[in-house]
Amino acid sequence: MAKSTEPAIIVHNVSKNFVLPHERITTVKSAFTSLLKKRTKRTIEVQHALRNVSIEIKEGEFFGIVGRNGSGKSTLLKMLAGIYQPSQGEIEVRGKLVPFIELGVGFNPELTGRENVYLNGALLGFSKKEIDAQYDDIVTFAELEKFMDQKLKNYSSGMQVRLAFSMATRAKADILLVDEVLAVGDADFQRKCFEYFRTLKRTGKTVVFVSHDMNAVREYCDRAMLIEKSEVVTVGDVNKIATAYTRMFMRDESGGDEESKTGRWGSRKAAFTSVQPELKKISGMKPVRLICKAKTHEDVDGLVFGFLVKTEVGAHLTGVNTQILKQRIGSMKKGEEIMLVWDIPNIFNDGRYSVDVALVSADGDVYDWWEDATHFTVYKEERTPYPTMPDIRVEITSPPSK
Repeated sequence: MAKSTEPAIIVHNVSKNFVLPHERITTVKSAFTSLLKKRTKRTIEVQHALRNVSIEIKEGEFFGIVGRNGSGKSTLLKMLAGIYQPSQGEIEVRGKLVPFIELGVGFNPELTGRENVYLNGALLGFSKKEIDAQYDDIVTFAELEKFMDQKLKNYSSGMQVRLAFSMATRAKADILLVDEVLAVGDADFQRKCFEYFRTLKRTGKTVVFVSHDMNAVREYCDRAMLIEKSEVVTVGDVNKIATAYTRMFMRDESGGDEESKTGRWGSRKAAFTSVQPELKKISGMKPVRLICKAKTHEDVDGLVFGFLVKTEVGAHLTGVNTQILKQRIGSMKKGEEIMLVWDIPNIFNDGRYSVDVALVSADGDVYDWWEDATHFTVYKEERTPYPTMPDIRVEITSPPSK
């Protein structure tokens, strides 16, 4: 569906401050005695949760907001939802908005799951007849068929969020605000959540999506914004935003940002010594062979190697790591060397490709992340307008006679 050029949300020069008093009055006695302390000034601290934020989000756009904890992401989302009012600036929302923020607000723990569906449905503006028609779908989506006549207070937190999420998906809205709700439930339920957001994207709903999952941001978002220390760092291409977000953590670990400016960062407990394709120029369907060598500079307990192949304009095509492939690399002593050879099927179209490589611990600590570590060029006589060109065969025959 074609995107509209009309804005669905306009945020103009918005700031949000919270006043934090340092003298707490919690009893009647302390309130009375404080009146006697005329010469004692009550100190306050102003917390600047957001500073001078300005963005426009178009109708039908899937817009990501990323940043570290405490950067101001959720504060911005709550202002868009009308939960907080800006201390400065203006927010204009054009269309009906539903927040997936505080899921389950309005639920009553003393009521059963069934009763809460009807209660929450009424809060969302549905009639009893409309809830009757949707009830089975709501319960099936939440996977709670056996528990709907139990009181909500006996549900686990995951069960409550699943029910709340299932209810929220029924809301009729032009704009949805989503704050990390994809992390709820087991793998099967998360797949349902992802499919729901794919549907939103296909149908052209406007979605504002706050997440720490850069894979989800890359997959769904048309544009993204990075917030750091209550201010907007940059707005634009999702791949660049996701990389900038990852670099912030790498810069903290390495104690500086000089290396990150060169496209390579990490603690260097282990590091690549060489990354190169077996052939820089590859003709036809010959597989791409990528050879990586690395060396440990400290004792390490488990390594995970990965790679990512990108087009010339930076679009991500394919990648994998040894953990996904269930290839465990155990403990290694300082000074040990290792070599990996990746054999990648040649699905690539005619053109030039770059390769990012990563070397991390089993817990995700980055030892060496190297952007554009090497490149290769594929030459194919056949060419399509798409990023990939696998070895597809076709057989043409007459249809069987009836």
